[in-house]
Amino acid sequence: MSVMSVRVIVLSACAKPLIAGLAMLLLAGPAFAHGALVDVAEVDAIRIQARYDTGEVMGNAQVAVFPPDDPAQPWLVGQTDATGHFVFTPDDRAGRWAIQVREAGHGAISYVEVGADGTTTITQGSAGLTWAQRLLMIACVFWGAIGTALYFRRPRPAKAA
Repeated sequence: MSVMSVRVIVLSACAKPLIAGLAMLLLAGPAFAHGALVDVAEVDAIRIQARYDTGEVMGNAQVAVFPPDDPAQPWLVGQTDATGHFVFTPDDRAGRWAIQVREAGHGAISYVEVGADGTTTITQGSAGLTWAQRLLMIACVFWGAIGTALYFRRPRPAKAA
């Protein structure tokens, strides 16, 4: 006759929340933040494709096209199709047309310059940060690092006995 032994592990009150937290971290999936991008292409009309920076399309997103002479009032309001595409033809007004796409709190803007002769030039509004913005961010990080280092190097007052 064989004897089986059973071990019982009793966890302390402190270990249970630690193990539960560890289990939640191991079971959680990755979390990705994302911005929005708008690709603009010139065909017989202006064709845009709206997508997030992760590559996911912005299907059925709100589109507003603003003319050069009235940037506060949309000239055309529409919606992208399920693949994130939207097509429009600007009228004969020369200048900078703004194309704004928004979905679920994310958005992007691009511009189309229409010349007096009908030529168009596309400018991606959300193409990234300018060099001035990048330099400012680097300077802020550097300044913060210096401030943190000086904070921890300060002389500490002597404790009274």
